[in-house]
Amino acid sequence: MTERLAPPAEHRALAEELFGRNLPLAERYARLLQTKGAEQGLIGPREVDRIWERHVLNCALMVRALEAPEGADGAAASVGTAASGGSADSAAALPEPVRTLADVGSGAGLPGLVLAIARPDIDITLIETMQRRCTWLEETLEDLAALDEEDSVGTQLPQVTVVRARAEELHGEQEFDVVTARAVAALDKLAKWTLPLVRVGGRLVALKGQSAPQEIEKAQKTLQRLGGENARIELIRAEGIEVPTTVVSVDVTARPQKKGSRGGK
Repeated sequence: MTERLAPPAEHRALAEELFGRNLPLAERYARLLQTKGAEQGLIGPREVDRIWERHVLNCALMVRALEAPEGADGAAASVGTAASGGSADSAAALPEPVRTLADVGSGAGLPGLVLAIARPDIDITLIETMQRRCTWLEETLEDLAALDEEDSVGTQLPQVTVVRARAEELHGEQEFDVVTARAVAALDKLAKWTLPLVRVGGRLVALKGQSAPQEIEKAQKTLQRLGGENARIELIRAEGIEVPTTVVSVDVTARPQKKGSRGGK
């Protein structure tokens, strides 16, 4: 049997809810993160004993920000103000189903690969600039595909493409329903890299921390210039998880015209 890292007992029910039949894949990924990931410096030595709560579940909870109406029971609760000047509650309508997603600066696969395991129905692209990290992602996907038959019964392999590139190199070439990022850059800089990759009608969904309100405030002009509106903070809580997952979501409502084009300046 392939070596896996099961979630702690207190988080078992949540892991089963988030990953469903793909929990064996998540457990295998968690073990790889704890061992090879730590050896390659993708995870700090102090993180190996809290892989599930600190990393895997923290990222998997983002699934609730992809399609759930904000403020719904057990889903995302929104706080803060929108960059467009409206309240966070103005985005409470259920978004269109997510079919494509890109994770910028995917690194160890957080959150992109975790989301791919939790939502194998979504076509996910992992964008990473460093070759060694791309190699890690590709090898991890191969490992998951090679799970022992006993382990993989009923699982559905994620649809994942690994792309070695800077996000801005893909501007004008590819668009996605959702673009995600975790610990990549402050929102003002992150928006410049990610919003041009989001299709009109799609969203940026970024994992953030306590600085989220300040980042939204500083990024308002950049967001508006790039067609981003209704920037909001969503706190995603789950039983047994001490620190909620903090997500900043930004809707893309328009594609800015390039200078020199009709109507441009």
